[in-house]
Amino acid sequence: MKLAILGGSFNPVHIGHLALADAVISTLEYDRVIFVPAFISPFKPDADAENPQDRLDMLVSSIAGDPRLTVDDCELRRKGVSYTVNTVIDIIRRYCPDGRPGLVIGDDLARDFTQWYKSNEILEKADVIIARRMYREGMDAPVFPFLHTALDNEIMDISSSNVRDRIRQDKNWRYLTPAGARIIIEDRRLYKPLSGGLEKPVAMKKKAPFSQIVYMENEARTLVSPSRFLHSRNTALLCYDLCAHYGLDPLKGYLAGIVHDICKSFPEQELFRLARKDGEEITKMERKKTSLLHARAGAVLLTERYSIQDEAVLEAVRCHTTGKENMGPLAKIVFMADKIEVSRPEVKPSLRELCVRPRISLDELFAVVLEETVTFLMAKEQDVSEGTLRLLDSMIRKSKR
Repeated sequence: MKLAILGGSFNPVHIGHLALADAVISTLEYDRVIFVPAFISPFKPDADAENPQDRLDMLVSSIAGDPRLTVDDCELRRKGVSYTVNTVIDIIRRYCPDGRPGLVIGDDLARDFTQWYKSNEILEKADVIIARRMYREGMDAPVFPFLHTALDNEIMDISSSNVRDRIRQDKNWRYLTPAGARIIIEDRRLYKPLSGGLEKPVAMKKKAPFSQIVYMENEARTLVSPSRFLHSRNTALLCYDLCAHYGLDPLKGYLAGIVHDICKSFPEQELFRLARKDGEEITKMERKKTSLLHARAGAVLLTERYSIQDEAVLEAVRCHTTGKENMGPLAKIVFMADKIEVSRPEVKPSLRELCVRPRISLDELFAVVLEETVTFLMAKEQDVSEGTLRLLDSMIRKSKR
């Protein structure tokens, strides 16, 4: 195994780091690049480094599924100032590479290499690779009077400090980092205070974690057909928007929307097995039209397989097909979004306009969508469940009070 070492603070890791590792592998034919996050960088001893565990987690989550890349936490475990020579020796001892490992350093650090701790020993044990960070054509090449390989990598105008500044200044940053790192930054609210310093951490825990949403979205994508997944994502987006408009947690709305059809492609036998676990009787209509059970089955699956315990989310999934009396606000939003999201061609433009730019209360909007849904089903001569009819009747009676 031909290995290369790429060290740094990775505070946070960004797409430039991954592009550099990819260039080392594809250009110089290394088999694997080892990312080594520093505990305290000798080049940035006063840097405002975030928790080492956060930086490690961001790195690990950013290289998922790529066996050419790995992360080693030896410098974090050693603590103190992270000296490269100790890392090179440790990597050689544990990894047993084929030949001397490559050591990737930026041309901005090359000029001062002789000042590195035991720089001569580093040259004896590793093949130095100078990556372009500052040097461009027309500029003076960096001075590095030792045997080395110059990597002709693309220079990306991005740095960890720039990403941090963008986050703190609320500028666009999210696609400057790999998706895994972005999720952790969002979930742990790294590099910026909590909503102006007013929002307490305990309140944050009540919201749907961004990492959970991404995980469940990928699960839904693998469990349903491509067209069904597109419907689910459109539903999730409309749930997000409606929740934001009506004062609910938008991320929780997105989560409920993205998973509402998670059991839609399950076989009939599995739908019956899961649905029976919620303690409710299988109705005559559900036996006649088994696909209706995917909602009840979905709520059970989310609890059993994915440990989702949020009752508002579970209720929204459980009753998004037929509805029920006394539904909570999130359940009403998911019911509506499922019926009128943009990939449904049969929705009247006036109804869609009303939902995109709501000018009435949530209950009033829900009553309009519910009545339109029942009217549409009856016009198509499709069965309407007794529960849906009772719900419509109760909404009509409520509106007349």
